[in-house]
Amino acid sequence: MVGKKSGKALLRDEGLERTDNNMDLSSWPVVAPINQKNYYTDYLKRDDQLLAFRLQNEEVRNRMTKTAKDRDRALALGKQEQGEAEVDGDTAMEDAEEAPAEAAGSKAIVIHVGSQNLRIGFASDALPKTVPMVIARKSTKNESEDDTTEPRPKRLRLDESGEEIEPEKQFTPEFTSQYNTMSADLKVRMKQNKRRTLPNSKEMVVNYNRRTKPEHIAEHNDPSRVEWTEIPNPAPEYITGQEALRIPDESKPRYKLSWPIRYGWCNEDEYDNTRLLFLDISLILEDAIKTQLGLTSKKDWPQYSCVFVIPDLYEKTYVTNVLQMLMKEFSFARVCFIQESLAATFGAGYTSACIVDIGAQKTSICCVEEGMCIENSRVNLKYGGFDVTETFIRMMLYDHFPYEEINLNRRYDFLIAEELKKNICTMNEGSVSVQVFDFHLRVSGQDTRKFTFKVYDEVHLAPMGYFQPSIFDNETKLRGRRKLLPRSYDIYDGQPNDPLSAAQSEILSSIAPAAPELIIEDEKPATNGTADVQETPNRSQQHLSVLGRVQDSEATPRSSVAGSPVPEAISTPQAGGTGTPVPVDKTTTAASQTAPAAPTTRVPTVEERDDINPIFPLDQAILTSIAHAARSDDRKMRDFLGGIMVLGGGSQIQGFHPFLEERLQTLRPAFAKEIMIGTPPRELDPQVVVWKGASVFGKLATTNDSWIGRLEYDRLGSRLLAYKCMWAY
Repeated sequence: MVGKKSGKALLRDEGLERTDNNMDLSSWPVVAPINQKNYYTDYLKRDDQLLAFRLQNEEVRNRMTKTAKDRDRALALGKQEQGEAEVDGDTAMEDAEEAPAEAAGSKAIVIHVGSQNLRIGFASDALPKTVPMVIARKSTKNESEDDTTEPRPKRLRLDESGEEIEPEKQFTPEFTSQYNTMSADLKVRMKQNKRRTLPNSKEMVVNYNRRTKPEHIAEHNDPSRVEWTEIPNPAPEYITGQEALRIPDESKPRYKLSWPIRYGWCNEDEYDNTRLLFLDISLILEDAIKTQLGLTSKKDWPQYSCVFVIPDLYEKTYVTNVLQMLMKEFSFARVCFIQESLAATFGAGYTSACIVDIGAQKTSICCVEEGMCIENSRVNLKYGGFDVTETFIRMMLYDHFPYEEINLNRRYDFLIAEELKKNICTMNEGSVSVQVFDFHLRVSGQDTRKFTFKVYDEVHLAPMGYFQPSIFDNETKLRGRRKLLPRSYDIYDGQPNDPLSAAQSEILSSIAPAAPELIIEDEKPATNGTADVQETPNRSQQHLSVLGRVQDSEATPRSSVAGSPVPEAISTPQAGGTGTPVPVDKTTTAASQTAPAAPTTRVPTVEERDDINPIFPLDQAILTSIAHAARSDDRKMRDFLGGIMVLGGGSQIQGFHPFLEERLQTLRPAFAKEIMIGTPPRELDPQVVVWKGASVFGKLATTNDSWIGRLEYDRLGSRLLAYKCMWAY
């Protein structure tokens, strides 16, 4: 074994002597190691490290500087000679009178987009301008001639042999059964309330409507003839607003109507790509700004700011796309967002209230306290005033409505149906009797026809759909869902981050499809005639059981919605997003017949939520929202029950407020004295309260920190929403 050489031997024999030239091994700076026992960081922990807050502070400093300079200038001018000031005083006063100060909010545009109407105006305006949220584009066929559409309300006109079907047989057996049941229940209630009813009222209506014929009126004798939209030459590519609804169906060229917002969210069913969808929204907004507000030149728009109203349960993808449209395409100086229920409290002047907004196709419920929407109380239901209109026409056709060809896909029929619902429908049982009404059908190029018809209980049963929403046509409301707009996901953990609500989850849990293990198949059903222990409860029993669980939960607060129990078996689930009922076997095992089954929790996942149509009775949804807002606090419960404010065009039905109040008192008799349904103060139109509140919010220029400016948006984009929104975005 060779011995180890010493250092001197290596230097002598191998030439390994080290010569130091005092140069570093690398030009890269050497970082000293961190002391692991004592280190910290203040990254993004101070406001001055965030661009949004820095710009706010700079704006405050600039405002203070300008105020100080103006004060110094005023003091300097005040030291001038007395005589010179007296001579110039009169002239200055005259100049001030000739040039009045700019009104607060005159440079802020407030936009509230709905499923049927757009409300837009300056924040300084007393009331907004209302424009139909529709656009008409050139097409080979109009919307009623399109092969893919069906007459609304959907019905069969001819049988397999081509012969015409009786009106009462044109609809599904489910609708017929439910309509007759509601009619029988109304008779029972009217007898209990000592109201006089004729035994053959239905037959009188049917016989009269069957034999009545329309009266023809010449166009020159019609004082209320319609001014139809004239198509210029060359024909424009699109027409928006009220003019689009007045385009003749037989126009040359044809125009097809499109509604970019349906049921409170983007209409993904009728559009093929996202770009065209938001292009139509921007075109409707652009034409409204030019025609209704008078801002015809887009070069002036950068001088204006914008307040945009969004739903309480919004989708982040929709909000970010709208923010990009307002900043990039419209070039507004700054933009801010406000939630519908919070804007409603601003408009009504309330600090604490339960807001129930019944729109055309969406109903939202939310409790607001001290300028903040209570997150777990937010509820979004997919029905509204348009469903009442369609159901009313369907009931009238069932009773041999003389205008059998009515089709809500046609423009003039849609306007007539809306007018009939507004003038005839009522929630007052005392007004239910055989009555005669008439309307004028005006079609472009044809003589006016006057129809006379009779009604009985249809005027009351159609708006009763708010409390029995299964009478509505809910099959197509989820069609095309998530076809264009995907869910929003968190960039850090990859989880869906759209806002959720405990009250909405409670409602979705009650109508979610039953878990697979709950659907038990039995080859030999019981034939002994005894009641089934695990029999699927009917719809009313389900809702009452859900409401009872919410009431019981007030005594013991829950930490999460996942712990809430759900009915053992669920009836009428919405499968595949189509709304078609899925049958569930009402069978049991031998063990279940001896002992009742324990409740099984069934909380739908985020993916399953998109396949569940949120259809729930209005009165029970209100109590569910309030119960989750109060969270076992008896004082808050009484405050919210006594501060329910109903808004929206869908609530403008005669007798709706006292009827809803009576329903709530029946469900919660312990709080019957506290329950009160309020109306907007100062005789304000319920349809414009949300816009009015947003306009008040837009005037708070000095105290509002939620404005998004162009500089910060160009640098940070939609990430600013996390810092600028007044709620947890």
